[in-house]
Amino acid sequence: MSTVNLEPREAPVLSPHRKSRVQLGAARRWVVKIGSALITNDGKGLDRQAIETWAGQLAALHQSGREILLVSSGSIAEGMGRLGWMRRPRALYELQAAAAVGQMGLVQAYEWAFQQHGIHTAQVLLTHEDAADRKRYLNARSTLRTLLRLGVITVINENDTVAFEEIRFGDNDTLGALVANLVEAELYVILTDQQGLYDRDPRQHPEAELVSEAHAHDPQLRVMAGDSVGRLGRGGMATKVRAAAKAARSGTATWLACGREPEVLARIARGEALGTLLHPGQEPLAARKRWLADQLQVRGRLHLDAGAVQVLRHAGRSLLPVGVTRVEGKFSRGELVTCIDSEGQDIARGLVNYSAAEAILIAGQSSDRIEQLLGYVDEPELIHRDNLVLL
Repeated sequence: MSTVNLEPREAPVLSPHRKSRVQLGAARRWVVKIGSALITNDGKGLDRQAIETWAGQLAALHQSGREILLVSSGSIAEGMGRLGWMRRPRALYELQAAAAVGQMGLVQAYEWAFQQHGIHTAQVLLTHEDAADRKRYLNARSTLRTLLRLGVITVINENDTVAFEEIRFGDNDTLGALVANLVEAELYVILTDQQGLYDRDPRQHPEAELVSEAHAHDPQLRVMAGDSVGRLGRGGMATKVRAAAKAARSGTATWLACGREPEVLARIARGEALGTLLHPGQEPLAARKRWLADQLQVRGRLHLDAGAVQVLRHAGRSLLPVGVTRVEGKFSRGELVTCIDSEGQDIARGLVNYSAAEAILIAGQSSDRIEQLLGYVDEPELIHRDNLVLL
């Protein structure tokens, strides 16, 4: 199949953040995500030989001076194999039970494989609450950076055994993007059983073309990715595209590649033209704003008029009550809300200065009327720009 290169539409602005494959291959700090299909025997448990092969490739990168964080799927698939389940369960409690059983085998397999190369390993299990709580987020960042400094390869997974459905990352592609943001990785490699991203589903369209390079935020990518989901894992190509956009917030490039290619990680390190490379297209967000952008749960929605949308997008200013046309949800001061334009698109999110009841009273009003309407005034802004991030 041929390849297509989607050039970013704003090349002059994006060029300072667009590195070549060779430059990215030489990057020091990598996050590598390996999907279930690459380390399991088609749902019959872990493929130990495959894990040993992956450990060998990662060890070679490590010994070349690169810092590696490994995000690995496989705990639920391993649990399914140990429990004799042939199909992935749908009930959350069954998924949690499978993860609890399978995590034991997954960690044992990686620990043994890396020991053969004289490399220490660690396990870190994360939940969305670790990202939502600012102190826990910073603690996770410090721990991961310390492990990198100590030369340890950390195996990271979602803590599937305790996370509720509504506060789950939902897939390890998204988790890998969070990790990339936490440690400010230069490169996020997602290894899958596909060659990369195609401009249409190659299973249905044999003439489909592989996308060689693109802007991580290009809206065309989501259309190309569709809504497919893997049989063993939760994520299809669409989750990988969304994850690449999240990783780009910290200036991280995402490289989608087929894990069945021989020595794929070494070839990426050499900058070979394989898979799909998705470039970040903007200045990296400050750490606090990356934390805001990574939140999965919002407590309410603020509908904005066109003027407020324009100010947020292009002037980098705070959100004032006068630009709000409608308030939805129940939220308190300091909680996370999302800002929506007239077409229902999320354009920003931030920590609100007033409760939902107060926001309803001051919506559409100028800031100098807040005290008159509420009897007091805390802040003139509904969301201060330091607590607001564009999506």
